[in-house]
Amino acid sequence: MKRLKTILLFLLTAFGSQLFITSCTHIDLFERSVSIPGHRWENTYKPTFTFNIKDTVSAYDIFVVLRHNDKYNYNNIYLNLITKQPEQDSTQKVRYDLTLATDEDGWRGTGMDDIYEHRIRLTPSNQEFRFRKAGEYTFALEQIMRENPLKNVLNVGLRLEKKE
Repeated sequence: MKRLKTILLFLLTAFGSQLFITSCTHIDLFERSVSIPGHRWENTYKPTFTFNIKDTVSAYDIFVVLRHNDKYNYNNIYLNLITKQPEQDSTQKVRYDLTLATDEDGWRGTGMDDIYEHRIRLTPSNQEFRFRKAGEYTFALEQIMRENPLKNVLNVGLRLEKKE
């Protein structure tokens, strides 16, 4: 009986500790990546990401997540972020020049073997981004590099985090 009480006390302590740790962990609102067919990103292929926003009061950070191999030929990538807001037929397009590497430091992303992943914030760190309306948003990513198809890109995605 004493052993059973000791085991139960241990389990409750472990469960309570786990609950405390996970309650303090930041939970991402949205993240999704898609594979680029044949690792050759055609400029006509525009991966699309749809999510629902309920909270229009909080600030958000938006990131592009990009994976490529070490044969990728450029230090940057030019992208258009195309946004469709709730209850609108038109879209907005914003162009980004995202730095992936520098000549001095090499690739900026994290790497394992010959694969590199970049998580690049699109919202400037000194600014806050808020969704104006609640509802369903659709974002699309379009590569606008001169090389078409853009070789050695493995995945591209979008990550949305609520700022704390």
